[in-house]
Order: sequence, then structure tokens, then C-alpha cells
Amino acid sequence: MSRALTWLKLPDNLAPVQMLEVIEKLLVLQDRDRKITRLRSELNNIGPERQALQSKTAGSQAVLEAAKHRGKQIESDRKKLELEVDARKQAIEKYSLQQFQTKKNEEYRALAHEIETAKAAIVKLEDQQLELMEQADATQRQVAAATAAANEATKNADKLLADLAGREENLKKDLAELESNRDDLASAVDESVLPRYERLRRSKGETVVVGVAHGVCGGCHMKLQRQVVVSCQGNQEIVTCPNCSRILYYTRDMSLAVAD
Repeated sequence: MSRALTWLKLPDNLAPVQMLEVIEKLLVLQDRDRKITRLRSELNNIGPERQALQSKTAGSQAVLEAAKHRGKQIESDRKKLELEVDARKQAIEKYSLQQFQTKKNEEYRALAHEIETAKAAIVKLEDQQLELMEQADATQRQVAAATAAANEATKNADKLLADLAGREENLKKDLAELESNRDDLASAVDESVLPRYERLRRSKGETVVVGVAHGVCGGCHMKLQRQVVVSCQGNQEIVTCPNCSRILYYTRDMSLAVAD
């Protein structure tokens, strides 16, 4: 295993420190893998976001269609009532004509009863018509409101879907750039260390190479034994955490406290 040392370029607020070259390469590879994982996660979220926008638009359209259907149903019911009223009026005319033609009192009274019954039915039917007219007015207002809401939802969704498509395209482009030389970064790592890194990445996630601060592992946050910390501080070999098996590294800026 290579023990070559290199200088790692750290952020301005951290002093540069000497560390194993293999650790530096692992940190670069880990940073690349983290970015790739983040971009893949964002891309995976694009589909659900798009579906949510489409569902919202579909929901507003469904409300509009329901209001329109209700309006059509009210209009159909109103026309049925009109036909019933016309039928009752025609019956009254028929009964009135029969009254005029009959000479029997009993038959005359029976026809008079039928006429009164028809008139009473017409009154009820006209009351129902009035109720339906009121419902129709309310439904028209609902349709107007639902139409405005659906149009606004569609307009907003179209804009957001366009933005989403643009973001998706950019994410794919960025991901392709990051993945383009990921294998080169991996092949630059010592072949005896890379398999261990890949195994840890599969089991531990994106945090595989971690720092040591105050004698504690930066991965599992368990306190490390003195010898482990001293070995890590020496920067002479690959050191792993005995608790979580992550690969450890040390910099002066981590305020190392040797464990008792």
C-alpha cells in the first residue's frame, strides 16, 4: 500500500495539512460520489414533482367537470318538469272539455276533482322548477369559479412544469459531467483500498472516509482508543474505526484529543 504523502487543499478557514495520498484520493472520490448521489436523488424527485403538478391540475379540472355535469343534470331535470307541467295542462284542457260535454253530475264532479288534482300537481311542479332555477344560478357561479380556478391552475402548472423540465435537463447534464470521469478517479485509488471503500459505501452510505475530532470517529461518533487515534495522527497507514469500519483521517483543525 502506498504511503506517499500529499498536501490537501482545504477551504480558506482551514490550515493545509499533510496526509496520505490515498486518503486525499479517497476524499476526492467520496466528494464526487456524494455529488452524484445528490444529483440522482434530485432527479428521482422530478417524477413525483411532475406527477403532483399534473394531479393538481387534473383535480381542478375534475372540480370544473363536476360542476358542469351538475349544471347539465339540473337543466335536464328542469326540462322534465316542464314536460310534466305541459302534460298536466293538457289533461286539464281534456277534463274541461269532457265536463262541458257530460250531462251527468257524478261524472262532472269526478272530472272537476281530476282538474283540481292536476292544478295542485302543477303548483308543486312549478315550485320544483323554481328550486331548480335557483340551483342552476348557483351552479353557474360554481362553474365560473371552477373555470377560473382551473385556468389559473393550468397556467401555473404549465410554468412550473416548464421550470421542472429545465431543471431536469440541467441535472442530467451535471450528472453526466460528474459521472464522466468518476471511474478515472476510482482507478487512481490504490487497488488494495478501493474495494474496501466501495463495500463501505454500499453498507454505510455516502460517508465512508471520516475525520477524527476530539478522539471521536466522525462517522459513528464513538470514542476511539488511544492507539487508533495515535495511528491516525501519524498519517503513515490506512486506519479504520474499530466500531464502524469507516476509514479515518486526521487534520490539525479537528482539535484532536487523544483518548485515554
